Amino acid sequence: LYGTEDYLIEKEIKKLKADLNIDEIDTNTYSMNETKIEDIVDDSQTYSLFSDSKTVIIENSYIFSSKKCSIDQNSEILEKYLESPNPNTICIFTLNCQKLDERKKLVKLARKNGTVKELNNININILVKEMFENYEISNSLVNLLISRVGTNLEILNQEVNKIKIYKDKDLVITEDDIINLTSKNIESDMFALINYIVNKDKYNALLVYHELIKNNEEPVVMLINLSNKLRMIYQVKIFMKKGYSEADIAKILDVKPGALYYMRDSLRKYDEKRLIFLLEKLKELDYKIKTNSIDRFLGFELFILEN
Repeated sequence: LYGTEDYLIEKEIKKLKADLNIDEIDTNTYSMNETKIEDIVDDSQTYSLFSDSKTVIIENSYIFSSKKCSIDQNSEILEKYLESPNPNTICIFTLNCQKLDERKKLVKLARKNGTVKELNNININILVKEMFENYEISNSLVNLLISRVGTNLEILNQEVNKIKIYKDKDLVITEDDIINLTSKNIESDMFALINYIVNKDKYNALLVYHELIKNNEEPVVMLINLSNKLRMIYQVKIFMKKGYSEADIAKILDVKPGALYYMRDSLRKYDEKRLIFLLEKLKELDYKIKTNSIDRFLGFELFILEN
């Protein structure tokens, strides 16, 4: 099982445990960043004391990718095992990565003698609706939740569970539920601030800025975050112009695909010249603050008003 979202990997493991009736007492979990592959293979070759089958979960299995494990691993030992695995052991290898190294013999053996599942291509809105299970929630409220909480699936799942616990047997989710029960993520505020600044909506940009200041956000940190996000949006636009896929862009920029999914509307609306202009202005502001030419609070507010 591989992909860039740990939440999806964990969800798939839970599904496998349910489908295959895997008992926790017959499950051992290792990490290839901490345990030698020979010890993992030794365990996989032995029989369970409690039942006819056992399960071995191997996390951080970067031996299947171009990334290296934290400790040296002998791939030949695993290759030999995968050529003739113990039929009484279910081995589940997991790794957080965009893609496997298809040139490796290990990957070819995994595909030949097992099942390889990619968990990268996600529709975040559909996943959030699935998290709510039998609760009724509209598409617009799913979008509101994502805009407030962000695209991190683990955090989204925590917030959804919080709403479900509060609602109990009332199965209809309302806007008030989302506003009153979820914690607003600073990331979503930053994207809102970017949106207002890029579109020259000074009134709303100032409202968001003052709200961030009330929450003890530092203007210099906001300046850095704003610059990084504007630069990323610009880079994504350039890569898309050149025909790169979202998966390729996510790998190059080292971001989760969910972040790009959330940026889609922004990418269409934002002009490249406007993005470059704002980055230049932020660079000037950064210099003025560092040389004490302007107060950081006043400087950021003037940046919003003047641009």
